[in-house]
This record gives sequence, structure tokens and C-alpha cells, in this order.
Amino acid sequence: MMNLLHQATSQETIMDSQDAIKLLEADHREAESLFDQYEKMKDKASAQERMEIAKKVCSALLIHMEIEEKIFYPQVRQKIDDDDLMNESVVEHAGAKDLIKQIGQLKPDDPMFDAKIKVLGEQIKHHVEEEETEMFPKVKKARLDLSVIGAELLKGKNQMREEHGLTPVAA
Repeated sequence: MMNLLHQATSQETIMDSQDAIKLLEADHREAESLFDQYEKMKDKASAQERMEIAKKVCSALLIHMEIEEKIFYPQVRQKIDDDDLMNESVVEHAGAKDLIKQIGQLKPDDPMFDAKIKVLGEQIKHHVEEEETEMFPKVKKARLDLSVIGAELLKGKNQMREEHGLTPVAA
């Protein structure tokens, strides 16, 4: 009996981890955590340490935005009637990508490095808030198969992580 209960709980965890919204929200929490970590350590960390955190957050964001744009947004756009919201999300991604590109061209001791990381964090915070308070509730009402989409997102995320030499995330 205990084994069956454990199997059911494990199965629920697997299903939860493949729920598209939960997967995307987990990415959001990871980005927030990395931005917080950067902010707390930037004044006392070496340039190399600051660069490492910046690389982690920028890589995570680029992968997240890619899977949203290629997998999540097209399916959501078909089911919810809010082109303005979807278009704004794409434009916000473009702005974040541009800022990430700028950060990538700087050395961590450049006087603009910290400012660009801070502004990127603020832009992402705004974007996350809109997704979680406006888009995700509409997605839930649209009754998309979030576990199927989540599995697609996870597969895409892991493919991109492997391409960049990063460890895939477990399902």
C-alpha cells in the first residue's frame, strides 16, 4: 500500500513538473533568485564572480524566452483572444534580448555592467508579473492541455541546455 501511495505521489510530481505554467513559473523563480543573488553580492564579489552570476541568469532567460516564443506563445495565441498581450510579451522579450546582448559585450568591471543587470532584472520582473497575473489565468481558462505543452517545453529546454553544455533538468 505504501509503495502504491509513493508511486502515485511520484507520478503527481512528474505531472506537476510538466505542467506548462508550473514549469514557466519555476523558471521565473529561478531568474528572480539569480537576480537577488547578484544584487546581494555585487559590491563585495570579484569581477569573475559577478560575471558568473550574470552568465547564469542571462543563459536561463535566453532559454526560457526561446521555449516560450517557439512552443508556448504560438499555442496560447491560438486559444486566447488577446493579441495585444501576446504582442507585448514578444516585444518585452526582444528588449530583454537586446539588453542581454549589451551585457555580453561588457566586462564586469565596466561602470554600466551593474546598471544593465539591474535594469534587465526590473524588465523581467515586470514581464513575469504580466505573464502570471494576466496571461496565465487566461491560459488556464482556455483549457489548453498544459501537461502536453509542459512536456514540449521541458524537451525544448533540455535540448537547448545540452546545446549550451548545461545539465538537462529532470522531469
